[in-house]
Amino acid sequence: MGNISLFIPHLGCPHKCSFCNQNTITGTDGHRVEPEQVRAVCKEQFEKTTQKLQVAFFGGSFTAIPKDYMIELLETANEFADEKYFDGVRISTRPDCINSEILDILKKYNVKAIELGTQSMNDEVLELNERGHTVEDVENAVGLIKKYGCFELGLQMMIGLYGSDEQTERNSFKKIVSLAPDTLRIYPTVIMNGTKLGDLYKQGVYKPFGFETAVNLCVDFLLECEKNNIRVIKLGLHSSEDVKENAIGGFYHPAFGEICGSEIYRRKLEKIVNKQNNIITVPKRDISKAIGYKKCNIKYFANKGIELIVKGE
Repeated sequence: MGNISLFIPHLGCPHKCSFCNQNTITGTDGHRVEPEQVRAVCKEQFEKTTQKLQVAFFGGSFTAIPKDYMIELLETANEFADEKYFDGVRISTRPDCINSEILDILKKYNVKAIELGTQSMNDEVLELNERGHTVEDVENAVGLIKKYGCFELGLQMMIGLYGSDEQTERNSFKKIVSLAPDTLRIYPTVIMNGTKLGDLYKQGVYKPFGFETAVNLCVDFLLECEKNNIRVIKLGLHSSEDVKENAIGGFYHPAFGEICGSEIYRRKLEKIVNKQNNIITVPKRDISKAIGYKKCNIKYFANKGIELIVKGE
């Protein structure tokens, strides 16, 4: 299933978080998205699709925008409810912008999935990064969404925010798993120009932990999500020219997901590969993962004196 992604600018956000440079991250110019734009994009996508699609309103804390405007956008999306491939609406919002009145509206207008920008499950980290909500707000929103029983619940986590460390991230992740979301997005923090986080980084106040630590954390979390039947639907910030130009630090890499996939495969290979057993057969679809990003797994075993040979079946 795919998304017709529509980015709602900063209109609904009651706070500007330390890491936020939303125009750069979403590629928008900050202008209000009008219903006719939603209509045009949806019409174009549904005319050429052969897969189920959700109309997805991301960015801008969707349930915090003016109610009349929110309903107008939802009504426009639902003009396509009779389309063969329409599979409802997906929205992202803040955990402190969820209540019964909001959920009644979302249910009425075919919203199937709600993603909450959790970011961290540590109150000190949330405060330092000016999120404006607490861990309790997350827990209350999750409980209310689950009570309705008709929404897919997604959470979004950021790795390496100001004030966090490796153990804090592991503790946050445990709390996220305990909430049993259906999906999870993991965004290693990217430090952008024009943000408070960027200023703290330039001043030397904010010093992120290493890139390798971020990869290892994400790999551990991916494996735990698999065990707990939580689908990770995004890993790492999407690649764009704006992000490349404005990122000044943190954990941005256009192939972050591929790097993590290579590390997962290396861990599996390490249990079976040795000098006597160095020829490995894997499904053809997994050859690139087994070889690793830029042949990193081949190089890893070569440094141990093992010539790894990967064959497809």
